[in-house]
Amino acid sequence: MCGLYSLSKTPRETKAWFGYPEDEEFPPRAHVAPGQPIAVVRMENGARHFALVRWGFIPSWVKEVKPGKPLINARGETVMEKPSFKNAMRRRRCLVPADGYYEWSGAEGRKAPFFVQRPDKGLFAFAGLWEHWMGADGSELETATLMTIAPNAELATIHDRMPVIVAPEDYETWLTGEIEDAAKLIRPAPDGSFVMEPTVIGRAAAPKPPRKKPDQMSLF
Repeated sequence: MCGLYSLSKTPRETKAWFGYPEDEEFPPRAHVAPGQPIAVVRMENGARHFALVRWGFIPSWVKEVKPGKPLINARGETVMEKPSFKNAMRRRRCLVPADGYYEWSGAEGRKAPFFVQRPDKGLFAFAGLWEHWMGADGSELETATLMTIAPNAELATIHDRMPVIVAPEDYETWLTGEIEDAAKLIRPAPDGSFVMEPTVIGRAAAPKPPRKKPDQMSLF
């Protein structure tokens, strides 16, 4: 799964890479955690736009938001079938800018964090889905989830899942393409695309990863 990531590049660098018009002054963060506002790039009126949404997907048909584990990840193998995600997969795909993510590896109770990033330490995009929720009282909330898949051979040495990464040449297909074409992008990143190294994370920045699989997490 992916439960903690980094977006430490400046707003100017992120804007230049993803090509949206907004001049958003969001703070660079080495630790982006579930429940926090996250940057997404999505299509509006035929163009890419920046938005801040909450990490933890709420399906539009939920009547009220109850305490519980948020849907921070969507399993790529079942995203076309799951009621929580299938409408967003068809209509509300997004890119989630990042420059690294964290994964835990090792025996239960003794897991150690690794930091995964591009060899050049540059920006990349997670495949994301977003949703707009409205409560009975008129309150509104936009949320997102990151898609995961079985890992490539290199990353399989530390974990049995990895986030789906969208290559720059596939950004338009993920954002605007037919669902059948977008679904073909739900695949592991090629070997050699990322490097990983052990790291240290303060307790306040990184809550322990949940034991449940991402598609078992629920808001209810």
